[in-house]
Amino acid sequence: MKKLVKLGKKLFPICRSLTGKGNLKTLKIIKSEIPNLKIRKFKSGTKVYDWKIPSEWNVYDAYVKDKTDKKIIDFKKNNLHLVSYSSYKNKKIKKKQLLEHIFSNKKMKDAIPYVTSYYKKYWGFCIKDKQKQIINKNYNNNDLFKVYINSKFKKNGAMYYGELVIPGESKKEILLSTNICHPSMANNELSGPLVTTALAKHFSKKKNKKTIRILFVSETIGAIAYINKNINLMKKKIIGGYTLTCIGDNRNYSFLFSKYKNTNSDQAALEAFKKLKLNYRKYTFLERGSDERQYNSPGVDLNIASIMRTKYGAYKEYHTSLDNFKVVNEKGLRGGFKIAKESIINLMKMNEENKNSRPKKSNYILSKYICEPNLGKRNLRRTINDNRKQKHSKNILNFLQYADGSNNIKEISKYIKLSLAKTNKIYIQCKKNNLIT
Repeated sequence: MKKLVKLGKKLFPICRSLTGKGNLKTLKIIKSEIPNLKIRKFKSGTKVYDWKIPSEWNVYDAYVKDKTDKKIIDFKKNNLHLVSYSSYKNKKIKKKQLLEHIFSNKKMKDAIPYVTSYYKKYWGFCIKDKQKQIINKNYNNNDLFKVYINSKFKKNGAMYYGELVIPGESKKEILLSTNICHPSMANNELSGPLVTTALAKHFSKKKNKKTIRILFVSETIGAIAYINKNINLMKKKIIGGYTLTCIGDNRNYSFLFSKYKNTNSDQAALEAFKKLKLNYRKYTFLERGSDERQYNSPGVDLNIASIMRTKYGAYKEYHTSLDNFKVVNEKGLRGGFKIAKESIINLMKMNEENKNSRPKKSNYILSKYICEPNLGKRNLRRTINDNRKQKHSKNILNFLQYADGSNNIKEISKYIKLSLAKTNKIYIQCKKNNLIT
């Protein structure tokens, strides 16, 4: 695992986002480890279900200078300093306006938070909270600050992804999916690609009962775009699998079930945890947060679960600059690799039939969209992702996940653990926004 940590530290400082040169550079480095990896792309502007692949975003420099021409925020020192997908800016502003565009984490004053604004034009910076307090205290309201962001949006650009198919005795497939869109955070997101790379190298040398399909994609939009292009093939061939994320620390083990908790993917992982005698935390599908959201959504129904060490959001360094290689270590990566490997081996042995084929019922509620719909463009979700909880939008997405044609309102309310009255209000809101039929 020393080589895996070394690879991680090589990838760590690269500026990644949904799109951009950093993602391509990352994939090329991973390809040097697994030569059969195919690097592919989706064109910016391509409509994929309810979404559109954004323009390619590249940033070359970004900083804030004070009245003495001193850089007080510098993207080149840490790429988390810049809100991802920030637009070009070159102007002088006063302290109040600057502070309105600065994010910090009051609970972790020594950490730079990770903030994004992918689908709405915005600019901003992220700094340690104690630094924000110093700016507020040491400068006058009329002091001017130079804000410079040299970023470019390429409308005819691309969103890159990696794909590897390891042939097996059967053409039926196991899906492994991980993300390459987060910069300078070790557990979220680098541990996923690192463990997935190790798994790819391991199973490439084995005679496998089933074919393994491995994806390195940008979270949410990357998975949606891939499903949009390959849905018929995926539904025909994939019998289960896992998203791999936050799988490199040495604190806990975690497992997040597929939507109905009764699939081969679930059973294979539970048997692996039992065989390896590992204590772990179980999470229901209501606690999801990675691309299992898309793979289990109505119309896709691939029964993908998630294997993790400490789950995203459950460790204090999550989505901050403190998520580094003090959090991720050799022992943590080795443990993540072992539980994922054993789960895959178990899944290979199982019946190829999809256990979770739920019959659709006449006049029951059905989401109009394959994969999650874009709530942000309907003003049902904040477009700036700064880790603040968005409980109502989560409830809407929970409702839509179980609006798969096999449940009525009463059944959905039980699955999403809301009262019938609250569930009915969400139903009315979804109907108003033309999200369900």
